[in-house]
Amino acid sequence: MSARRTNRLIIQALVIGLAALVLAPFLWLLRMSFETNAQIFAFPPRLWFAPTIGNYLALWQTEFRHSFLNSTVVSLASTLTSMVVGVPAAYALSRMRRHSDMLSLWIIASRLAPPTAFAIPYFLVYRELDLIDTRLGLVTIYLTFNISLVIWLMRSFFENTPRAFEQAAWIDGAGFWQGLIRIVLPTAAPGLAATAILCFVFSWNDFFFALILTRSDAMTAPVAVVNFMNYEGWEWGRIAAGGTMVMLPVLVFSLVVRRFLISGLTAGAIKG
Repeated sequence: MSARRTNRLIIQALVIGLAALVLAPFLWLLRMSFETNAQIFAFPPRLWFAPTIGNYLALWQTEFRHSFLNSTVVSLASTLTSMVVGVPAAYALSRMRRHSDMLSLWIIASRLAPPTAFAIPYFLVYRELDLIDTRLGLVTIYLTFNISLVIWLMRSFFENTPRAFEQAAWIDGAGFWQGLIRIVLPTAAPGLAATAILCFVFSWNDFFFALILTRSDAMTAPVAVVNFMNYEGWEWGRIAAGGTMVMLPVLVFSLVVRRFLISGLTAGAIKG
């Protein structure tokens, strides 16, 4: 066996081992979601067991179903609104000749502070505006960090779009908005997809603001899972099923569109 092939096998083994190490907690959670409490606490753990969907059926008969719907509605609404507001702003910054870098830095700086720094002010304002435990309140709070993400990422994509395309469209008689919609946005389609995906994932996975600003009506799925940890004991089967339900849509969606995610995360990088 040649040294080159040996090195390739070693690298492949390391990659497989690393992937197994990263995926082990998720696979263990998925396994637990199909086990009964007796099987979960069996010692030593059994490799083979009779799977059951009882945890999922019991979970879907609780308030988790409503919370899952809340997560879906709030995440989609915040993502759509962030794109509608942030994309034109990113385009304007990409075409500015002065102070665009400074403005972009100030915009992205809103994501640098920890969420705990804003918890009390947001809670007090929401209480006065009667936005506690509302979907509108969650959508609004998610806009505060999603819009800055949209502007920061999309600005890089728009800067990589040659202005000659727009100028050619203008010469042919297209207006400003026609050039933007028909020329610039299709060219930056991978960036639009990647940015929308990231906004959705950040909104879907949020736990802190959803815990602070909701009670029951607008509770999201990540917070609802915690309700199965009570003084009577932790319902491990339902916790595992709830965790899988929260994780699986984002995981599957990310795998399907992973090409766009890679394009978005590497926007602006130096490529050789």
